[in-house]
Amino acid sequence: MPTLRALECFVAVVDAGSVTAGAARLHLSQPALSHQLATLEAEIGTPLLDRLPRGVRPTPTGRAVLADARAALAAAERLLRTGRAAADGDEGRLRLGCAESMTVPILAPILRKWTRKYPHIGLDLTEFASANVMAEAIDDGDIDIAVGPAPAPSSGTTTEIGTEDIVAVVPEGLDLTDAPAISWADLAGRPMVHYHPSNGLRGWFDSVAASHGVHLEAVSHTRNASTAAQLAHAGLGIALVPTTALPTRFAGIVKPLRPPLQRSVVVMVGTRADPLTRRFVADMVARGTGARRN
Repeated sequence: MPTLRALECFVAVVDAGSVTAGAARLHLSQPALSHQLATLEAEIGTPLLDRLPRGVRPTPTGRAVLADARAALAAAERLLRTGRAAADGDEGRLRLGCAESMTVPILAPILRKWTRKYPHIGLDLTEFASANVMAEAIDDGDIDIAVGPAPAPSSGTTTEIGTEDIVAVVPEGLDLTDAPAISWADLAGRPMVHYHPSNGLRGWFDSVAASHGVHLEAVSHTRNASTAAQLAHAGLGIALVPTTALPTRFAGIVKPLRPPLQRSVVVMVGTRADPLTRRFVADMVARGTGARRN
């Protein structure tokens, strides 16, 4: 495979018109440049330059490969520029993962800032229903940054950016609508809008309920916490919902839990983080979870 240095020497000699001038242009000795040309010609299998009494000119083969040699050098230069810009955090592409209920309230403000401030940085987003599945995506290198509830231990680096409350959305007309807060005992035997097994909230809520001696009676299941809030508002049953999942200007009846139940909101990266990743994480930490509902 020809080296970029050999291609550079070939192009420089053609452009300069002589080995002497090409060597001067590249700040090389003539023997060093001649060695690069000889190696390239040996690899191709035929001369690329006709040596004339006063200078050189490309052979037919030399003319045939000259355009590709220039293209290879230009591509290498673009590669260096792109790599340096990415290393400086000016260009690149980030693959983001986010818990689906947190995309709009937590991640969207940062995405809006970045698309305006860093137009040459691409942002790819994948939403997850499970924090543990999202952590696996970090460990497998499928995403660069994850935003969501704290997962099970992983090999990535996790930084807490805030907490959020879990609340109960109570259907209108239920006897609990006047209660200042909802206890786990209040949920015993009540119809619940619960979560599909693919959503990590299901296992967590079942575990907390069991610790209070309560079994949650599911009348429907959904993969999405915002949908659960809307179904509860529609009267299907009580839904336990993270505050980030409550729709803007939500008209339903929202009650705090007693005792309060919270979860950490974290940003997680892999074992190696480049400047671009670190800058995004710094912005996430600085903003935190944003405005919280009470």
